[in-house]
Amino acid sequence: MNSSGLEHKFVGLSETFSVTDGHQISGYASLFGECDQGGDVVMPGAFGASLAALAARKGRVKMLWQHDPAEPIGIWDEVRQDGRGLFVKGRLLRDVARGREAVALIGAGAIDGLSIGYRTVTAERNAKGQRLLSQVELWEVSLVTFPMLPDARVGVKGDAPYGLWRELTAALNEARQAMAGIPPAL
Repeated sequence: MNSSGLEHKFVGLSETFSVTDGHQISGYASLFGECDQGGDVVMPGAFGASLAALAARKGRVKMLWQHDPAEPIGIWDEVRQDGRGLFVKGRLLRDVARGREAVALIGAGAIDGLSIGYRTVTAERNAKGQRLLSQVELWEVSLVTFPMLPDARVGVKGDAPYGLWRELTAALNEARQAMAGIPPAL
């Protein structure tokens, strides 16, 4: 959790993630039932109340760069949950410098993650110590560098073995948690 009280959950760009016309993107920002490296599991239906409240007030989930509220980079035209998770579809804004950069970085394979910014409304721990998120208040979906769900990725460009990417992601995640003062998982 950061100083704003928002939590972040990362998911790699899955095989269903796509970029069309150089700036239209779609894919899953969260996957139901999958434990991330922080021990959290988003449960099916967790976004329902939040999405309904946003729709009632004609609000939108924001598209940000690396969770920075000062750097919106596009518009999510569609945000919905289905049986698999939280599906998003939107447009990177090419009139925004970071939007152009995001298009180039995704195309080159340098950016391959999505992350949700949310507040936990209802959660409980299971016998494995995992936090089961049954209701969350969704604020934003960001394009990010390092996802927490290594199995949900777009194909990485180059010939590096998948295990190396997984190890790098785990090491960077541990460093991020250490800097945030989060004790290591046992």
